[in-house]
Amino acid sequence: MSSFRHLATTIRILALLAAPPVMAQPAAFSNLDVQNLPYGLAGAYMSGRVAVSSDNFMQMALNYDRALQLDPGNDVFRELAMQGYLLSGYFERAATLAAQAHAQGAGSQIAAIILQADEFLREAFDASLAATEQGRQTGPLTDALGTAWAYLGKGSMSEARAAFDDIISDTPDLAPFAVYHKALALAYVGDMEAASALLTGEVDGPVSLTRRGIVAHITILSQLGRFDEALELAESMFGATPEGDVARVVASLSDGQPVPFTTVRSARDGMAETYLLLASALLGEQGDWLPLVYTRLALALRPDHPDAILLAGELLEQVGQYDLAQQVYDQMPEDDPQFLNAQLGKANALFRAGDTDAAIDWLEGLVEGAPASVMAYSTLGDMLRRQERFEEAAAAYTRAIDLIDEVEERHWVLLYTRAISLERMGDWDSAETEFRRVLEFVPDEPQVLNYLGYSLVEQQRNLDEALDMIERAVDGEPDSGYIVDSLGWALFRLGRYEDAVPVMERAVELTPNDAILNDHLGDVYWAVGRHREARFQWSRAISFAPHPDLDLDRVRRKLDVGLDVVLTEEGAPALGARAE
Repeated sequence: MSSFRHLATTIRILALLAAPPVMAQPAAFSNLDVQNLPYGLAGAYMSGRVAVSSDNFMQMALNYDRALQLDPGNDVFRELAMQGYLLSGYFERAATLAAQAHAQGAGSQIAAIILQADEFLREAFDASLAATEQGRQTGPLTDALGTAWAYLGKGSMSEARAAFDDIISDTPDLAPFAVYHKALALAYVGDMEAASALLTGEVDGPVSLTRRGIVAHITILSQLGRFDEALELAESMFGATPEGDVARVVASLSDGQPVPFTTVRSARDGMAETYLLLASALLGEQGDWLPLVYTRLALALRPDHPDAILLAGELLEQVGQYDLAQQVYDQMPEDDPQFLNAQLGKANALFRAGDTDAAIDWLEGLVEGAPASVMAYSTLGDMLRRQERFEEAAAAYTRAIDLIDEVEERHWVLLYTRAISLERMGDWDSAETEFRRVLEFVPDEPQVLNYLGYSLVEQQRNLDEALDMIERAVDGEPDSGYIVDSLGWALFRLGRYEDAVPVMERAVELTPNDAILNDHLGDVYWAVGRHREARFQWSRAISFAPHPDLDLDRVRRKLDVGLDVVLTEEGAPALGARAE
């Protein structure tokens, strides 16, 4: 799997160099005089622009489609309407607009790849091959793998194999992906032995496997009766207590039952896997619609594709399109082992949309129906914790942990979030024990080091140890304002006021609008005698309130009488700061 990230960079470069990327802003016609447009067109145009900037794909589609009706020759309106429909999941209308653009010689890379997907959907494999031969470009990987899968769709495995082999020999950067798809094609036609040899890298060189590819390999091994080898691979990649599709596969393997190979059931499915591969490889760029474009294409060819459903839902959540995300999650078949994950995604979309009560109610219903799901209880705990219902959150996390046969390093986040809940509900002894348990698994994890170190500083306990933890956390995440603040605050608590000043200033520089950080900087300034600057920072802290951890009355009291007086009133020793 490690090679996948390296090769993904190659795919991104090739995909973006092949043709213009998805348009994030309608810059091509930004200089039009909107005031002089015909009545109706101006409104559609302006509404479309707003929709583009807010990632409102459905409104983008409808408004630019309306603008296209009023100005049928406008290629940019057609392009943006087409993209909006595709991103919204209305593939049929997107394909119609792509065909219009192609007929008028105005097709983009997105239009070309929509046409390719439409040909596979209609099983028009000859048309797809002809278009590629005539120079239509959808992208290096989709052109190449599309050719191989189209030959397989026509029933010619020999020509498909030759097409895969051409990629492997002629395009080294794409070879690991072609090896994987060749293995899927061989498994589809029943040659499990050859498929397994490819997936282990025994022939044709290295192979690039995603999570889905690993599950496919486990399935293929089961078809060969190599159950022990399949179980060993499953445990090494997914641990002793997997969930969802892997749990179902492992259960079958444990019973000595081969698992049906369903990763690819047709040439159409093979092309869907190609699009999903690209979507996964292109993840990570803020404001980039390309991963969702390819995921929607995969779903157009295979609407029940579980991994594509989950990825599309996640991508739609990231851009705030929660209604569309819920619609995608609802596509998951109830009998699919990933159904629970889709339901958890739907709950998360509800929560992020602001309907927190409905999201928690939904999750509570899910855990009743899936009482053995670690993920369901963990997700419920996360939502309850964000709502500051810490006792309920801790109980949910505990239930999740109790369901794990053997707690391993990969479970550290679950232990960490339970520790946070315990600390927030006031059970420090239990929380500290849990934080230290987490550090046994991930001794250099900055978030854990920072949380435990900062908590010790606040309690003025083990300050030297706390300082060491926080310094290690800063080494791990030097650009985190909150972690740098913890270091400055630890120095302050240790009485190293001059040392604390530049550190705390750096923290506020990194996170300038946080109330707590500005309040801390004010205290540090006061400690070194910079009283005027201290009051300025306290005033800034108040301006950024409310904050759940900021005592506004205390900050206002510091503004009135200074930090020394406040500390004396609280029974704490004065700082002994210089007079200004």
